[in-house]
Amino acid sequence: MSEHSERTTGTAGPLDRADRVESVDSATEVFVAHRNLLFTVAYEMLGSAADAEDVLQETWLRWVGVDRGTVREDRERAYLVRIVTRQALDRMRALGRRKESYVGPWLPEPLLTAPDVAEDVELADSISMAMLLVLETLSPSERAVFVLREVFGLDYDDIAEAVGRTPSAARQLAYRARAHVAARRPRGDVSPAQTRAALQAFQRAVETGELQDLLDILAPDVVALSDGGGVRHALLRPVVGSDKVAPLLAGGWWMRDAKRSVEPVQINGGPGLLILVDGEVDGVVAVRLESGYVTGAYHVRNPEKLSHVARETAVSR
Repeated sequence: MSEHSERTTGTAGPLDRADRVESVDSATEVFVAHRNLLFTVAYEMLGSAADAEDVLQETWLRWVGVDRGTVREDRERAYLVRIVTRQALDRMRALGRRKESYVGPWLPEPLLTAPDVAEDVELADSISMAMLLVLETLSPSERAVFVLREVFGLDYDDIAEAVGRTPSAARQLAYRARAHVAARRPRGDVSPAQTRAALQAFQRAVETGELQDLLDILAPDVVALSDGGGVRHALLRPVVGSDKVAPLLAGGWWMRDAKRSVEPVQINGGPGLLILVDGEVDGVVAVRLESGYVTGAYHVRNPEKLSHVARETAVSR
């Protein structure tokens, strides 16, 4: 068959197929180089690792279909972030409907993270359970703009394209989101020694039932939330106050007579505990610390949300 016949019949020749394979390989290489960042963008927008992974798959499918000649090499990161943001915004609508029918408090899906994540203070703060819960109170567009600007440092022109607004409108969304988050985000620096002391007290309380060490590091207005997803026994509403929270944690109300053990881990870039019951992972507790005291304890038991605590998840910005 002649080259002319291949063009007129629409049949790709060997060179065309080779070019296509090379193009897909090149696109995949660029995508993989930015994958951890793209996952982090999607996760911070959704609070769900499983949904973030689905968004990444959709992003890759769209990226390999892009005419690479229209994207400068120094614009590939911004272009990919634009795609992942749009896909995450679409996914937020479906996720919002699931949350409306969720049994009990909804908590973000926890991630087991490497110790070096905590060294990037801004990144660790942005993926913390406490911050993700604050981001839940923003509108989808406000959340997207806040994440892209405050965490990833995109300029307003790129943000505007990602969220389908003008740069001026994106600035207004960022202003509102910053004010909203600033009024609700955790305050007070915490030293590594204070973090270790809090985790050790938690560990002793859960493993032995001793209350005093735990009471010493709980803030008077500490809040405990638990998420069983209607599958595992969990608190159906927040519990407030150290006098109520301490006995719940120390008593292991979710374990009954089972053999329990606790391992200190990094959850979402911050201090946490991996809870084992009869040798199996039963859940995780992420701890929010402010000025040396525990102000929040977020206990996730829903089995569907524990797939990312078996191994470390890479995040970046």
